Amino acid sequence: MENTGLRERKKAETRQAVHEAALRLAVEHGFDHVTVEAIADAANISRRTFSNYFASKEDALLHGDLTNIRTLARLVRERPAGEPPWQAMHAAVHDLNRAIGEPEREWAIRARLAKRHPSVLARQLANFASLESELAQFIAERGTGEDAAGDRPRVMAAAFMTALRLAGHLWTADDETRSLAAVTDDVLDQMSRPFT
Repeated sequence: MENTGLRERKKAETRQAVHEAALRLAVEHGFDHVTVEAIADAANISRRTFSNYFASKEDALLHGDLTNIRTLARLVRERPAGEPPWQAMHAAVHDLNRAIGEPEREWAIRARLAKRHPSVLARQLANFASLESELAQFIAERGTGEDAAGDRPRVMAAAFMTALRLAGHLWTADDETRSLAAVTDDVLDQMSRPFT
């Protein structure tokens, strides 16, 4: 059992090292000029080992985002059963922000890279679409009355994800003068009015 824990920790460390190498190289050379081979070399792993962890350089670059998305989905599912869906999702964002703290510059860099490179943006949007689908299912299962009716769960999930994306864009455009948590709260509060 202890060996399994050590093995998983080493895998997580390798995955993080590859992610950091991808980010550093993308910032230094531009994402289009970075190859999977260069990322593998910078992380001191083989090309084959890279493929064991990531399907593409886009996945390696967005590893942090995907980790946060998976954590947010788990936190939403763990909210109290009687909590209205929008409040549960908003509270889960607070829980995530407390767990990870204020994002470092790396998050803003990834967000800016995504805006400039269609392949990164496409992968990021696919990750967000996956979370949106999970949230719609959560809303349909947990919602009552109007919240669970018809297309409402999908509309609410899409609005919530749009608010998160918009908050990220506003935060990076504002040169991070306010905390991401403050910007996110403001946008979620404005977006929630039709859902609360």
